[in-house]
Amino acid sequence: MRQNLKTILAASLTALLLAGGAHAQTAAGTAAEPAAVCGGDISAFLQGVKAEALTRGVSAEIADRALAGAAIDPKVLSRDRAQGVFRQTFLEFSKRTVSQSRLDIGRKKLTDLSSVFARSEQEFGVPGAVIAAFWAMETDFGAVQGDFNTRNALVTLSHDCRRPELFRPQLLAAVEMVGHGDLDPNGTTGAWAGEIGQVQMLPKDIIEFGVDGDGDGHIDVKKSSPDAILTAAKFIQHLGFVKGQPWIQEVSVPDVLPFEKTGLQPGMKAADWFALGVTPRDGDTSFGNLEASLVIPQGRKGPAFITYPNFNIYLEWNQSFIYTTSAAYFATRLAGAPPYERGTPEEGLSEDGMKQLQTKLQGLGHDVGKVDGILGSGTRAAIQKEQLRLGLPADGWATQALLSAL
Repeated sequence: MRQNLKTILAASLTALLLAGGAHAQTAAGTAAEPAAVCGGDISAFLQGVKAEALTRGVSAEIADRALAGAAIDPKVLSRDRAQGVFRQTFLEFSKRTVSQSRLDIGRKKLTDLSSVFARSEQEFGVPGAVIAAFWAMETDFGAVQGDFNTRNALVTLSHDCRRPELFRPQLLAAVEMVGHGDLDPNGTTGAWAGEIGQVQMLPKDIIEFGVDGDGDGHIDVKKSSPDAILTAAKFIQHLGFVKGQPWIQEVSVPDVLPFEKTGLQPGMKAADWFALGVTPRDGDTSFGNLEASLVIPQGRKGPAFITYPNFNIYLEWNQSFIYTTSAAYFATRLAGAPPYERGTPEEGLSEDGMKQLQTKLQGLGHDVGKVDGILGSGTRAAIQKEQLRLGLPADGWATQALLSAL
């Protein structure tokens, strides 16, 4: 599931203030008391959503049709509260997601829909390989789009008081989509968190960036591949993708390197890394003037990549470093790159071992966030500092040797 919370957050405060602030007009035209932003009686809550939809220009007829029969879905709440944590390594996750079968299907899609992908690059500057990789990662090219009723999922998450500021704007956008004829409130299904279609787009993003790729007068990101592809392309362009620039490049690294500078941190250009002995496997050093990070997901002995500014769109799409690196690598494979060199990475820590390490790092004054057994960005940064202090290569990889040294 895509977790683009930065996009969801944009403009959500305005919607929240509208929902709980000034009086709104009801369908009958009389003034209504401000409805609760979340919780309470579901009928009163839906009446508040309808009132806010009317202030946004939605007709009472459309609002009624969109919300009629809406109900709380306990399965959505269960999924929301039971979200798993990402424990797979890069090698494990990328091997599973960037399979030969998916590569074969992706290359066929790029050929069969070549005119659509050519349009995505011409109009929005986004290569087909980038979109096709997301398409595969999100839904297996549309095969697995989710079976949760989208309207009910968004009603459930908006009514729930954990994060109404994130989901209420999406519910209102879904109501608007009903008016456009692009969402069936009783029939449209998708992911439990409200994403819809072949590349899992949220309703607000579909409204803002939707493209009618097949020319039928509607934006159907569920059934129309051209609509899904071009909508994704326009959205990715909005996230800052720069036409003609790379996003990630596999490299080989020397044994001696200032590893404390690795990771997603600013301050280096690709040419700086090349001067230190980092070597692109494809031999292309023409983008040396671009800002660049050296990422080594499993330490200095595992796969290594230089990430360029276009890699930021992956981080906007999904907050997981392992997901984003895998998706970016997938796109390079579809664009013709060879499989990465696995290397011989040192064995990582178990979940319990990682928790022990995080506890020790906290005791040393480092902010690793929650002790959850996950090698996240805070833990990686803390590891690098301790590795540097101990005279070890500061590659940010958690090993038994480091745990023992601490």
